[in-house]
Amino acid sequence: MDQQAHSLDNPIWTALVTEQAHLGTGAQLARRYHPDVAPFAAMVSDNLPEAWAALAQLLAPSEQVALLSCDPLIPPARLRAQPVGVIHQMVATRRDARVADSADNADIVVLGAADAAQMQDLAAKTKPGPFCPRTHEMGHYIGVRWQSRLIAMAGERMHPAGHVEISAVCVDAEWRGKGLAQRLVENLEARIWRRGESPFLHVLGQNAGAIALYERLGFRLRQRFHLTMVGRAPSDADLN
Repeated sequence: MDQQAHSLDNPIWTALVTEQAHLGTGAQLARRYHPDVAPFAAMVSDNLPEAWAALAQLLAPSEQVALLSCDPLIPPARLRAQPVGVIHQMVATRRDARVADSADNADIVVLGAADAAQMQDLAAKTKPGPFCPRTHEMGHYIGVRWQSRLIAMAGERMHPAGHVEISAVCVDAEWRGKGLAQRLVENLEARIWRRGESPFLHVLGQNAGAIALYERLGFRLRQRFHLTMVGRAPSDADLN
């Protein structure tokens, strides 16, 4: 496995110490995205007690963050873990930078801060994964509108050096089955390849429909991770 591929073994950490350091906080042992950007956090190693202590310092009393790990997490007593499921990390295998500005993509628009409310509304309805008020700042987001209403979107989320995660792929229920998700993913893929980087994505293991779509688009399984929500355990003071 080459050096770049290793950055995907701990993608949240790698992103937060490289391309997206400005979107997070923390230090040498534990880092997290700002809460209004994304709920993800990571440690340099989940085998170090001092890394767990550093992570605890980044959490508000009632807050949880999401971590990816190869094995189930067993936090120290001061923290509690809530398993969510198994995540499939998939990498693109078809290096194709074409998908240009064809007539088929004329309806695809670039999304930004002015569209944040509509993006959050669509994510709330379709539940593609966490989408916070500033998630759109993590990368390039695109979408499709119908009569001024945002009906589909996708974008770039984690950015570990050399790789870019495609995320928030979602389509309004009334518009599914028309190939919108595929066109958005292919558009993002082409853009990422043209920048000299490699596309990848994460999808819940039980989401068979999404996995089948990504496999048709040339993505293959690279790694499975445990997705776990971690927060502070309630103290005696919290219970009084």
